[in-house]
Amino acid sequence: MQIKETENKGLKRAYALTIPASDISAKIDAEVKKIAPQVKMPGFRPGKVPANLIKKMHGEQLHAQTVNDVIRDSVDQLMKDKELRPAMQPKVELAEGYEEGKDAELTVELEILPKVEVPATDGLKLEKLVVPVSDEKVDEAVGDIAGQNKAYKDAAKSKKAAEGDQLIIDFTGRLGDEEFEGGKAEDAALVLGSGQFIPGFEDQLMGVKTGDEKTITVTFPDDYQAEHLAGKEAQFDVVVKQVKVETETKVDDEFAKSLGLDSLDKLKELLRGQLQQQTEGLTRTQMKRALLDQLAAGHDFEVPEGMVNAEFEQIWAQLQQEAAREENPEEALKEIESEKDDYRNIAERRVRLGLLLSEIGQANGVEVTQQEMSMLIQQAAQQYRPEDRERFVQYVQSEPMAAAQLRAPLYEDKVVDFLFDQADVTEREVTQEELEAAIEADEEAEAQAAKKPAAKKKAPAKKKAPAKKADDKKADEKKPAAKKAPAKKADDKKADEKKPAAKKKAPAKKADEKKPAAKKPAAKKAPAKKAATKK
Repeated sequence: MQIKETENKGLKRAYALTIPASDISAKIDAEVKKIAPQVKMPGFRPGKVPANLIKKMHGEQLHAQTVNDVIRDSVDQLMKDKELRPAMQPKVELAEGYEEGKDAELTVELEILPKVEVPATDGLKLEKLVVPVSDEKVDEAVGDIAGQNKAYKDAAKSKKAAEGDQLIIDFTGRLGDEEFEGGKAEDAALVLGSGQFIPGFEDQLMGVKTGDEKTITVTFPDDYQAEHLAGKEAQFDVVVKQVKVETETKVDDEFAKSLGLDSLDKLKELLRGQLQQQTEGLTRTQMKRALLDQLAAGHDFEVPEGMVNAEFEQIWAQLQQEAAREENPEEALKEIESEKDDYRNIAERRVRLGLLLSEIGQANGVEVTQQEMSMLIQQAAQQYRPEDRERFVQYVQSEPMAAAQLRAPLYEDKVVDFLFDQADVTEREVTQEELEAAIEADEEAEAQAAKKPAAKKKAPAKKKAPAKKADDKKADEKKPAAKKAPAKKADDKKADEKKPAAKKKAPAKKADEKKPAAKKPAAKKAPAKKAATKK
């Protein structure tokens, strides 16, 4: 094989490869010998079919497969001979007009990973902001759960249902004269004004009394998750079995038992642990941000343009999806468009930090175990329909790029934990509000830093990612998760299963400007997921 370098500029490399026709022919002959014992042909004993007849029968297929194998082997050999570390999958093209019997001429274009000097990890200094969980916070959480699990008592039969009242109903949904799947339930609990059902359903039940029967007409939203119902008008025959009114919820052991716990003390213990977990998550966010800022401040090396572009496209697509869900999508799109350069800086920062963390991890023996990788694959497979999960697992196991993309977030978290252990950490007790304010202040500082021109290579510059303008959209980064009651018993879930038209939509994840990019490029697309229809 002949190799000619055609480009060597920065991290970009390009080569012209020539594979002699004789090499391709030799590999075809070797393949013919390999498959000959299995070839059957009338008039010949098994394994005795002449090579020229095998070529005549399977020549086109053999040649195509051999050329593909030769190209792959040649590119692998190029990487080995030139000691190249590709940043992304190389672009390989076979010259137009190639025919069997001719030399195969290839062009190979790629970007290589930069050489990164691994920094010393013993000089890091971090401040850990710690939020103690007070009894008042626990009591507040108990109160929130009591508010979410309101108690109701039977109202007088003459009571007309009003907003806030609970109805126990049977209903049957019809499209025309035909009942539809998922449109029927018995003893379903519905709080009027809660917005549990599609628009119009609850409104038409205002004023009903125990024992009433009513047929209501509603139209499913155009974006309803069940496609066979989206945008269609339906009738529901409703039987009101009981009207209930809210009563005071007494927070005691019996209340805790209704949630599946042994006592009120057990409930408080569980909630204290949840609150502690939430504040620890904020503390980790604050520490990780400070750590990445220190790493970014000391390193300003060139990064592969292709990796930055891929990272930016991912961020940009997510931002556009979020903008499309705003009250004024056009205005939201204009706003992010005006900050496009800032988001490209975010992408560059992610890639640089991802490469740096990867080098630190490799230099210090940080690894993702096979068991951890298997768990990651199984968790990711749960996003797919049951019949597609095995295919997804096989895909990840056969595609190194897909596996690398799945592995990267966990690997980076393990490197961050390693650096936490190496750092000189001082603790300071603060309130949750102070912790959130500290994170907010850091984001504002980053927003200003990202708007400055990138420093030239003569002096390493501190590159920081901008905070998003829409501060109210950063709940995942700044605020603990909403308090939730312990898991309900099976019987408590019946209402959710019986709702004919739930309006809830899964929230989209926000672009996290602090998350370093994976060292590996984006994997090829996984097997397509079909949208699961909620019933």
